[in-house]
Amino acid sequence: MLSRLRLIQGVLANVFSVRVVPLFVVCLYAGLRLNVWLFMALDRLFFPSLATQRVQRPIVIVGNPRTGTTFLHRFLVEQRFGVGLHLYRSLYPSILLQRLLRPLLPLLEKVSPARFHASAAHDTNLSSVETDDVTVFFRYADGFFVYGFFLAWDEADLRSMFAPEVRDTTARDFDWLEAVWRRSLVAQGGDRVVAKLFSTGVRTPAFLERFPDAHILYMVRDPVEVIPSTFSLVTGVLEKALGYSTLPAEVRNRYNERLYLALVDLFRRFHEDWTSGRIDRSRVMVVSYTRMMNDFDGLMAEMIPFFDMKPTPAQLEAIRKTAEEQRAYKSGHRYQLERYGLDADRIRRDCAFVYETWLNS
Repeated sequence: MLSRLRLIQGVLANVFSVRVVPLFVVCLYAGLRLNVWLFMALDRLFFPSLATQRVQRPIVIVGNPRTGTTFLHRFLVEQRFGVGLHLYRSLYPSILLQRLLRPLLPLLEKVSPARFHASAAHDTNLSSVETDDVTVFFRYADGFFVYGFFLAWDEADLRSMFAPEVRDTTARDFDWLEAVWRRSLVAQGGDRVVAKLFSTGVRTPAFLERFPDAHILYMVRDPVEVIPSTFSLVTGVLEKALGYSTLPAEVRNRYNERLYLALVDLFRRFHEDWTSGRIDRSRVMVVSYTRMMNDFDGLMAEMIPFFDMKPTPAQLEAIRKTAEEQRAYKSGHRYQLERYGLDADRIRRDCAFVYETWLNS
């Protein structure tokens, strides 16, 4: 972890000319980790049901960013198909610490990293249900977010640091997720988790081995829409936080190319596992973004039996209303491929396997 923190600090200093703030951030991060460790230990005393709580039949949404994962994740959690991690629960996984800090959330919002997100691209705050990858990021300073927001800027190409075949953190990450999920179930009185994990896309077989009763939803959307939309989201955060557009063009171009290759790799790795037979397809349902927008009620009619659940009347009514809203939805998020040096024809060539397997039928 210390080596990654040094790399992040080096990027902030050498690329963004931010030298003093990272020192304070590291101190705050160390304090956060210490407090989380202490309060999670106290959880065992104050919440004895943690000893018997199990993570059973988790529903896990997987896919590249901007494939509709956030919408589906929040809908399933809101309608109580399971419980999800709100951003503050990812940052402060201890049940006891959550209860102590909940009255302070409006104050904590002022220093929350969520404030850097543009609402048109991704509306979020500490009380929003968010991707579970965040809790791994804050626990270990590791994962997709560390590379995408920081280490892809380094002069050296560090993408291999996050390849499972080079550095496998699967056991560590799954142990942590299970510990956080158990606390989330106890804290929210749930019996089933609904998670969103981009990182599971590159290690789905391992995830299904660790959680053999999991139900995975793999989200698919046209890469020509997904990739520039992801760039817009990520660089929008970087613009607000660090001034993305003020950097020299050659530095931005190097970063853009690395982020692009990483996003294509997210598609490719899941596809290789899918087509090679390493994934148990009975545990995975492929969900089309287009269908989710145009036939949400029909999609949910197939999805709910996949979960081995029976919908309540309230859930059915929410599905009906949402289906009407989805068909009329128009996104306010705007982006241009050219701004990031992207080319639609290149994306189609590099992601031809996505179209051939899931989008051309």
